[in-house]
Amino acid sequence: MFKRTASRFRSLLYLAPIFRKQLGAVWRGYKHWRHHHEWSRLSPIGSSPSDENLLLKYFNDHKEGPGIWKFNHYFEIYERHFGRFRGKEVHVMEIGIYSGGSLEMWREYFGPLCKVYGVDIEPSCKAYESESVRVLIGDQADRNFWQRVKQEVPVLDIVIDDGGHLAEQQIVTLEELLPHLRAGGVYLCEDVVRVPNEFSSYVHGLAQNLNTFDAEQNVDENERRQVCKASPLQSAIGSIHLYPFVALIQRSVEPILELVAPKRGTQWEPFLK
Repeated sequence: MFKRTASRFRSLLYLAPIFRKQLGAVWRGYKHWRHHHEWSRLSPIGSSPSDENLLLKYFNDHKEGPGIWKFNHYFEIYERHFGRFRGKEVHVMEIGIYSGGSLEMWREYFGPLCKVYGVDIEPSCKAYESESVRVLIGDQADRNFWQRVKQEVPVLDIVIDDGGHLAEQQIVTLEELLPHLRAGGVYLCEDVVRVPNEFSSYVHGLAQNLNTFDAEQNVDENERRQVCKASPLQSAIGSIHLYPFVALIQRSVEPILELVAPKRGTQWEPFLK
């Protein structure tokens, strides 16, 4: 018992400087940019006309009926990441039904081939179930609930977590549903607010692991290239995006086995080979 405790203590002593350095970098970024306003007032180079944001139009035109409550800037994020799914057979899950209006918004936006799944802890939300919308009642922090859901619901293309907004709820939901997301699918968590935020820190940990680097030099007859074997996370996750109040994870369309950096050209400076 004593030997095991001593071994753990030595491990903590070894890791302490690493943790201190990581936390120092987080604090430096937070402190440096928190009140840095000058660059934020720079004018853009220019803007180009874009297609109408259909979700925002639906939201603005929705004057009566079941309620929808979203931040305005979310709609640009939706359009950017969800637009390619429109008109296709797509399975969309939203956690957090509240007054039911967004369930119909997703069905209208994605089209008649869309299947919507709503999740809420409040039993009365079952009233929003319809032919194209299935409502599941349960606690998003309960892993047993998600195990039952995954047995009943096919793999998903889009997950929108607008549920309880507590970090533990968000972390459990992400851990349970990200593996249930189809290749190329999108996982979006809304209302990631306040600093510090445990769920935000969790997502930053995922982002850090995207930078895992285990490289070796491979040389063949035709070219020199650097090859990094992809970790399971790098193979499965194509990108992680952070927006105000939003964390978004996109699955890779196809598994990535290697991250390759080929060299091209014949003339190279001698100081780096």
